Amino acid sequence: MFEFLFKYPATVYAKGDFVLLSRWPVWILAAAILAAGLLLAYLLWRRRGRLAGFTGLRPAAIWALQTGLAALLLLMLWHPALSVATLKPQQNVVAVVLDDSRSMSLSEDGKTRIERARAALDGGLVSALEKKFQVRTYRFGRTLERIDRRDQLTGQEEVTRINDALKQVAAEAAGLPIGAMVLVSDGADNSGGIDRETIAGIRRYRIPVHTIGLGRTAPDRDIEITDAVVPARALADSRLSALVTLRQFGFQNRKVQLKISDGTKLLASQEVTLKAGGELQAETVPFNAGIAGAKTLAISVDRLEGEENQNNNSIMRLVNVESSRPRVLYFEGEPLWEMKFVRRAMEEDRSVQLVSMARTTQNKIYRQGVAGAKELEEGFPGKAEELFRYEGLVLVNVEASYFTPAQLELIRLFVDRRGGGLLFLGGRSSLADGGYGSSPLAELLPVTLPDRKNTFHRDPAKAVLTAAGRDSLICRLVEPAAKNQERWDKLPLIADYQETGSPKPAALVLAESEVPGRGRYPLLVTQKYGLGRTAVFATGSSWKWRMLQEHTDASFQTFWQQLLRYLVSDAARPVEISTPRQVLFDEGSFRLRAAVRDKSYAPVSDTRLEAHVMGPEGISEMVELTPSPTELGQYEGEYNAAKPGSYLVELVARRGDELVGRDVLTFRREDGVAENFRTEQNRELLRKLSEETGGQYYTPETASKLASEVSYSEAGITTRELRDLWDMPALFLLLILLRGWEWLLRRRWGGV
Repeated sequence: MFEFLFKYPATVYAKGDFVLLSRWPVWILAAAILAAGLLLAYLLWRRRGRLAGFTGLRPAAIWALQTGLAALLLLMLWHPALSVATLKPQQNVVAVVLDDSRSMSLSEDGKTRIERARAALDGGLVSALEKKFQVRTYRFGRTLERIDRRDQLTGQEEVTRINDALKQVAAEAAGLPIGAMVLVSDGADNSGGIDRETIAGIRRYRIPVHTIGLGRTAPDRDIEITDAVVPARALADSRLSALVTLRQFGFQNRKVQLKISDGTKLLASQEVTLKAGGELQAETVPFNAGIAGAKTLAISVDRLEGEENQNNNSIMRLVNVESSRPRVLYFEGEPLWEMKFVRRAMEEDRSVQLVSMARTTQNKIYRQGVAGAKELEEGFPGKAEELFRYEGLVLVNVEASYFTPAQLELIRLFVDRRGGGLLFLGGRSSLADGGYGSSPLAELLPVTLPDRKNTFHRDPAKAVLTAAGRDSLICRLVEPAAKNQERWDKLPLIADYQETGSPKPAALVLAESEVPGRGRYPLLVTQKYGLGRTAVFATGSSWKWRMLQEHTDASFQTFWQQLLRYLVSDAARPVEISTPRQVLFDEGSFRLRAAVRDKSYAPVSDTRLEAHVMGPEGISEMVELTPSPTELGQYEGEYNAAKPGSYLVELVARRGDELVGRDVLTFRREDGVAENFRTEQNRELLRKLSEETGGQYYTPETASKLASEVSYSEAGITTRELRDLWDMPALFLLLILLRGWEWLLRRRWGGV
């Protein structure tokens, strides 16, 4: 219909420039239209007395229609046309780029996507293109390859790299007159999408990319795990959580089991109810890290009968469970029952080591768990290299004035720069009663302390979980969540509590002290600070949870083990190596990033790094990491894992002959996996690609129009053509409509 009314396809108007072919200048046209308008206005004014029904705005409406008609006739006399660039016949190449990945072998309504692609091309499209242009045909998956026949398509490529294919074809335009590209694909790219550099390269050669989209935009019946986030590192026996994102089509409200396995060992299983079709839903599944070692986790959801694709129900992730035991310094201002029970709880923990010091008199310190006679011999550490050997710090019932200004600043740096964890316990010399509200450590606290004393109360209180606490791994005493809530409800009362003031905006309140007749006060509050984290546990009597329960009840031990693991789990190391993604599907380029710090945890960039990679089939290689030009203490490098399997990289940092530190990281390459996910047509990607390059998006049913529209391009070898507009049907129809509307209005208003 558009082409019937306007004579040419919409592409001509989108890419053409409007011109007037008359030799008369445009200002004469404007003057003529103005003169016609004035003349018509004068004639209507002279006849105003004889047109009784023409009052108000009615004369203006008639004048507007008459002036529009005159302007349109004058415009046609000036010979309007479109100047459009077109490809010269037989002198340009049209590149037909065919997706040959495994997702193109999916069958829909009895036909595979490749069969539909062949049908669209063989149904006259290619033959029509060949009459005007030279046609080159390519197929792509992992790489781009030129082919002679379309029956060479196999649909077995294990990855779809649209970006690389387009970039390679565009590069050929430097020596080849490529007038246009035709991309035939489902758009299910699994190599990161199309980057701006590739789009810029295509635009530089002005090559329009026309896309033919194949496949349904959503499956009929399918469940897919789209992502899973787990910690890259963990301590032995830690309770972790996997944030699993999934979606479904055709199975709404069905209950399925979400599982996490380590080989044949089931670590966790959780029942979830599937949400509405196509809606992403996130589920948190807690599990235990177990013993030290690199763990390859399979995160899966039940396979249901009738699923179109059962290969996307499982995804793989890595967790490096470390054998090191971070050290926590527990400093008590006076001997209390709490430390005795905490020490017993931590003796059963093989992932965290507790070093304690208690002030027995003003000048005497009782030490436990020290590595040697010299450790903490002079009391609380006064130097960075002494305090920074610990990953966590617990301050119990010790007033802020006990520390020197230098030690207070050292504690702040311990959290901010070293990335350690700091925990404040309640007590008669703690928090507000200990003067911390006016100390340099006030900014570290996750609460704003009351500006008064006597906030510590030796009255019983009930520990009550908040909504955040019910989801927190710190407070997860047993599984599942319902039983955990029951366990907290049955915990004995704590013997004291402390008023902590209001939580800061970024803080998370996990538990509250419920005091009869007084309401609730924050009991357990956490917050990130700098590179580290801080917490307040506003009581000194959680040991009641151990003393007043059966000897088999492990609530106290579990709580304290998880609380101290929380303190130290993300503590920075002198040398750390990381990668954005530990598992890559059907590609092997891993970005490696290392952070190096000295004994005071200041970043340094004068170290020598040795990164040794070991992989499958005896692979052993060295990777060069170079200092980042923008970030002090950061080093970057890239490693290409040529073969599928697990890899281990050991990083050693030295300054001269001094060993700064070492670290280990595992990563994995999986092949034959990427094409199992996001198999529906990515219409948004294909449309956007066409729009940004000046092309058009087509379906197999509309692809026949492509042959007539592909000629309008500014790439390759082109010529400018003039297309007349004065004789298009739409203009004559508009003339009739303007005259007809005027006649109808006159008749209605009595002016005919």
